[in-house]
Amino acid sequence: MARIIGIDYGRKRTGVAVTDPLKIVAGALATVPTHTLEQFITGYVAREQVELIVIGQPTQLDGQPSESMRYITPFVNRLKKILPDIPIVMYDERFTSTIAHQAMIAGGMKKSDRRDKARVDSIAATIILNDYLSSIHNLSNTPQF
Repeated sequence: MARIIGIDYGRKRTGVAVTDPLKIVAGALATVPTHTLEQFITGYVAREQVELIVIGQPTQLDGQPSESMRYITPFVNRLKKILPDIPIVMYDERFTSTIAHQAMIAGGMKKSDRRDKARVDSIAATIILNDYLSSIHNLSNTPQF
């Protein structure tokens, strides 16, 4: 069974998460330097079956795209050319870094560990992917009238 990859794109570092083969839950995969992200993703896709890539779409509170989209859009376009058979979905990532920090605190993580930005990035990617999974699950369970 194929997996879904989740990406929390950053200018310096990018968090990557992946689902289990049954696509029930996502877990952190890695945090990679952004300049190596394409190579990381293509290497992963060569080893594992991937059916979809979900990329966090940063938006402002008013719903408008954030400044970060000017870096993400070219990456998405390159990825579509490199992996034309794998669909790419943009998914709202508002507050994922804040939620990641809160999850780290709630999990009892030490303050020194919470300062590890790479860990925050991979947790944020996991949150994006789990939120996406929840949204498609909720859509499939919506009663039709």
